[in-house]
Amino acid sequence: MFEIKSADLSLVALILKTGDLSQLAADIALRYGPQGENPEFFDHDGLVLDFSLFPPDAPIQSLAPLLTTLRMCRLVPIAVRGAGADWMATCRELGLVETTAETHRTRSSLSPAAPKNVPDIVQEISAAVSANTTMVIDKPLRSGQKVYAKGCDLILLAMVNQGAEVVADGNIHVYAPLRGKAMAGATGNTQARIFSLCLEPELISIAGIYRTSESPLSPEVQGRPAQVRLSNDGHDRLLFEALNA
Repeated sequence: MFEIKSADLSLVALILKTGDLSQLAADIALRYGPQGENPEFFDHDGLVLDFSLFPPDAPIQSLAPLLTTLRMCRLVPIAVRGAGADWMATCRELGLVETTAETHRTRSSLSPAAPKNVPDIVQEISAAVSANTTMVIDKPLRSGQKVYAKGCDLILLAMVNQGAEVVADGNIHVYAPLRGKAMAGATGNTQARIFSLCLEPELISIAGIYRTSESPLSPEVQGRPAQVRLSNDGHDRLLFEALNA
């Protein structure tokens, strides 16, 4: 019905796949609302509504209830892409702006208290970065620390502690325990992978497909050397595979 793609230093994209906005809002609240399964999953992240997969015959209706739900889930709707003219007009009436490309910002540059900065943020279209570059981090990441490898792979030589976040547009290699959140393929690279010598993550995500620690890993990979990748059968499943140490 919907897909959420998130990366720590990117705008979160909500890909709308249904015209039933009431049910959509209910499903999102069930997952991410204050009483939902993951009430602290988001941290006032900026949100783009993506209409690229929206049913073309869906009748025009108010987006206000959906936006209210998204804000309740600690998301900040600021932009729209892929919408038809009528839907775009409805979005503009609610203060959303149009964007036609992947947009990026730093988390510190956006907050509900600073809406005047929104147009500037939306215009920050990121240029592609050479895939030959790699970011290397050789110190442990503590809770609350976040690293984003924009346009490249990320290599970590020390522990990613619980509460830390690592994000990469490419692959993520952790040559130590991975106990925080790891998000590879942040801009949609479905071929990205995550590797760790000790896989114990709070959250794993590849190209927006995620799994949290609420769904325990199998004993074959929990706390062991393993890799994570997306299935190639078209069903967007995360596959967890043990590595020979």
